[in-house]
Amino acid sequence: MLEFSHKPVMLEECMEGLALKAGGVYFDGTVGGGGHSYEILKRTSPSGKLIATDLDDEAIAAATKRLSPFEGRFSIYKSNYKDFETVFDAAGVDLIDGALLDFGISSHQIDDEDRGFSYKMANAPLDMRMDTSGALTAEIVLNTYSEEDLARILKAYGEETFAKQIARNVVKARENKPIKTSGEFSEIIRSSIPAKFRYGAPCERKSFQALRIEVNGELDGLHDLVLKLTKRLKKGGRIVILTFQSLEDRIVKEAFRYMQSPCTCPANFPVCVCGKTAEIEMINRKPITASEEELAYNSRSKCAKLRIAEKI
Repeated sequence: MLEFSHKPVMLEECMEGLALKAGGVYFDGTVGGGGHSYEILKRTSPSGKLIATDLDDEAIAAATKRLSPFEGRFSIYKSNYKDFETVFDAAGVDLIDGALLDFGISSHQIDDEDRGFSYKMANAPLDMRMDTSGALTAEIVLNTYSEEDLARILKAYGEETFAKQIARNVVKARENKPIKTSGEFSEIIRSSIPAKFRYGAPCERKSFQALRIEVNGELDGLHDLVLKLTKRLKKGGRIVILTFQSLEDRIVKEAFRYMQSPCTCPANFPVCVCGKTAEIEMINRKPITASEEELAYNSRSKCAKLRIAEKI
């Protein structure tokens, strides 16, 4: 087992975005190795509280160890951040001062060959579960889903132009033997994409992303999560969200846009009948991206987009 290591993306920008204050109560929905959580606790001393969640047992163990200097001020739950309401109830918390969601996959998960997240590890098993106790794996998806469903997933979650060709070749390949390793799936992808389109970004990236999203249900209920979690902020509280691919960012952007809008009536209505009022104010009009300095030492930050909203 690899030692858990992970560089938190845009650490200073996230901390500034949260507008941390001593004694505040904060939620880190994706605790990972505890990098962001550590700074939240450090900067809200001496009495700030943290509630955190994660599905990865190794991440929880690593974060618990890292946050040990703040014993008594934090609680980590093995839970999906989408189930934060149950977690808040368990922690005896109603409203919070700030929330952080980092939707990126950790460096540790990518580097651990047994997890099968990376297309760069040919012998890795096709697993891709964030929660290793979950039933669905990438191998099951590839070997049991219909050609139509595979094409749909690759197109919707990977925005893969050659989704139909890849799905067709997956079904053909598994007729001979089950597809079991990242290398086998990578070869199918490469053979399905015309040579002139294999240059630039690795051609496997989109399909591996699509499989991971399907296995972990990453986009399911994401829009509602943002709405509900934002409503649990105190007035002046901040929600900070880091996304790493366009599908997530689009959902977050639309959720914030809805909460920022004072009225949802059709434009041709003479008066407002919906009664809706604006619930948030956007702190950054456009998403914040990583600085040149961070890009130089943390390549994972290349695709990151940070959006910050404040409850009004």
